[in-house]
Amino acid sequence: MIKTNEVIAILLSTIVIAFSVNLILGGFIAFLWTLLAVFCVIAVNVIAKKLIGFYLETETEIRLWEIEGYGIRKRRHFKRPFAIGAILPLVSKIILFPINGFVWMASLVFDVKPKASRSARRHGLYTFSEMTEEHMGYIAAAGIAANLLFAVVGYLVGFTEFSRLNIYYALFNILPFSNLDGNKIFFGNIVLWSFLAALVGIGLFFMIFIL
Repeated sequence: MIKTNEVIAILLSTIVIAFSVNLILGGFIAFLWTLLAVFCVIAVNVIAKKLIGFYLETETEIRLWEIEGYGIRKRRHFKRPFAIGAILPLVSKIILFPINGFVWMASLVFDVKPKASRSARRHGLYTFSEMTEEHMGYIAAAGIAANLLFAVVGYLVGFTEFSRLNIYYALFNILPFSNLDGNKIFFGNIVLWSFLAALVGIGLFFMIFIL
């Protein structure tokens, strides 16, 4: 269900984010706890996407967020894709170090490949194999919804740091930018994006003023 390259991307993202969160004041023990918490946050997101992708009869593949250049001119394209998802958490921590635990957490994106068995029996009047933007939005939304759900669960059982990390992860991934989940949801179903963005906003408000 999960390929080797996906495991590598997830582990690399987990280590970079956990290290960035503990960069200034955290000790080794704090780093290990944060590492476990971040891994669980990412795992919740990935599993939710995989499950919805399975329901939609697609193969959902997780990878590091990469950019191929800036602007639209060819000369501004990089020779190789730049793994910005592995760098941005650390850079954001250096810039935003006064805000404890606040780092860029949107490091992973996903691609989908329809299975050969995808058919009209489940998804419409006509047999088709291509994924629509709406279906991709549903897969992306599943990950963010799962993080919000586990943020509530974490708060109820007393794991406030786990709850906080889930909200941060949902916050950065809901942004309608580049190839992030928020962009897929925004163009797939703007009503769904607005609903999830409102929930993330409520969670952020709750985290700042109550947690």
